[in-house]
Amino acid sequence: MQFTVIQRILGILLSLFSLTQLPPLFIAWWLDEPARHAFLVSFGIILFTGLLLWAPVRKIRKELRLRDGFIVVVMFWAGLGMTGSIPLILSDTPHLPVVDAIFESLSGLTTTGATVITGIDFLPKSIQFYRQELQWLGGMGIIVLAVAILPILGIGGMQLYKAETPGPLKDAKLTPRITETAKALWYIYLSMTIFCALAYWLAGMTAFDAVAHSFSTISIGGFSTHDSSMAFFDNPFIEMIAVFFMLLAGINFTLHFLAWKHISIKPYRYDTEFKAYLTILVVVGIITCVTLFYKADYADPKELIMDGIFHTVSIATTTGFTSAQHYLWPEMLPVMLLFASFIGACAGSTGGGIKVIRALMLFRQGLREIRRLIHPNAVITIKINKKPVQEGVINAVWGFFATYICVFGLLMLLLMATGLDQITAFSAIAACMNNLGPGLGGVSQHYGDVSDTAKLLLCFAMLLGRLEIFTLLVLITPAFWRK
Repeated sequence: MQFTVIQRILGILLSLFSLTQLPPLFIAWWLDEPARHAFLVSFGIILFTGLLLWAPVRKIRKELRLRDGFIVVVMFWAGLGMTGSIPLILSDTPHLPVVDAIFESLSGLTTTGATVITGIDFLPKSIQFYRQELQWLGGMGIIVLAVAILPILGIGGMQLYKAETPGPLKDAKLTPRITETAKALWYIYLSMTIFCALAYWLAGMTAFDAVAHSFSTISIGGFSTHDSSMAFFDNPFIEMIAVFFMLLAGINFTLHFLAWKHISIKPYRYDTEFKAYLTILVVVGIITCVTLFYKADYADPKELIMDGIFHTVSIATTTGFTSAQHYLWPEMLPVMLLFASFIGACAGSTGGGIKVIRALMLFRQGLREIRRLIHPNAVITIKINKKPVQEGVINAVWGFFATYICVFGLLMLLLMATGLDQITAFSAIAACMNNLGPGLGGVSQHYGDVSDTAKLLLCFAMLLGRLEIFTLLVLITPAFWRK
């Protein structure tokens, strides 16, 4: 293990992260908000810490190895959660306790969208912006952004990219050079954010709200500048815009890149995961709307359909915006929507969950086993995009799924041991591991009432979800530390 290389990279990344304090600092200074002191002190602490790590090993010039990349990714995300909480601790409003501040910071950076704060409407604009900014930076992954910059500083980035990017097909690159790949992803991400902000603004949001909500929409984060989330605007056009961009953000960004490069929709038409993604959303949306029609008390059918579609897309893509009290909906709807978040968005998107491609492989593997019972000697291959999937990939998906279930069950039991009821514990772990945000029961509106121990467990669940379990769990295996 090259600890000096790891220390140098962490120092550089933390120094870069300190720059994220400057936009909210400028807003606080412009509006003469007391929070400007919190952001100024936070900027100094994070920058000093980064330079303190970097300075003693600044002359180290070695290539990063894969195992080093795992350590950098995990330590950096954990470090971001702690250092990103500093303004929330130092600020007079909301002035959160340490555990609450870390929870809020990690929730933003992992694009979970779970919050411990109430009275969000009355927060200083700088704090409101900061929460949204954390989600936007976490959406595509600060590591991927750093991959585009690190080569300039003499650090190779491929190991970080492999450790950070989600999905079973993550070794596929858009361009021959990893730096160009990272830049391509960010150009697409930034362009979508700009178009989303413009659309929100034209639909009736203020410029501030439009930018803030574009950050959390494209990142599939779900934070809002209002306690009532999208219900605050009471505007069907804004909800339709949100649905459109949540759908886009939940698609593999490789498809966006290929569609832009070739100026064609063929990459979408012929992608198996994309078609499965749309199919799942359509089926869940129809079930939701039909159940609401027969069981819920809606005077306006248009409002019923809009609420059904909006919450289907928001929860299934793990965004977490709300426009109604969906946790009070009748029958099985709240639980069904929560189950949809387990599948989540596509691999290579900003969404959470186990990813559509994995769910699709598990489903086809199940069908294959059924067919093998009928035809024991048949050679049956599983295909994605009309190409056979290697057995090693399928085994890895099964391993991921089995590990996910075991970790989920263990964390749920631990959460119940802190005093939470079954529904609250189940939905809280699901919402945090899937990076969704809103849960059911005691966490349907916010997480401020759960204990500090439960919050720390949920922070761990958020990191597990954001880093797709193995990236974090691999560090606790003895084999990882053997030479």
